[in-house]
Amino acid sequence: MKKATRSSKYSNDEMRPEYDFRGAVRGKFYKPLHKGYTVQIHKANGTTVVKHLKLEEGAVMLQPDVRKYFPDSETVNAALRSLITLMTQMPDKSKTLIPKSASRK
Repeated sequence: MKKATRSSKYSNDEMRPEYDFRGAVRGKFYKPLHKGYTVQIHKANGTTVVKHLKLEEGAVMLQPDVRKYFPDSETVNAALRSLITLMTQMPDKSKTLIPKSASRK
């Protein structure tokens, strides 16, 4: 017996017309995050709590593809310590591991 599905005027794989991202800017709020941000918590009793949050000194944001392999600070630190060990064994002129053309802007 087939399961009845809810009818909808939009299929699941279509973008609704009211969602217009033509003027969207990717990463618009990424850099201001390092400067700190404000969170407003609206409670059931009608009050609002405002919290000002700022990333800790030395905090690093990982890209999603990197985060897949390094899910926590212990794995990131272990990998970087291994890299530091390798870098100390390299001749001075080749210690730059990332070419300037591949660096992020």
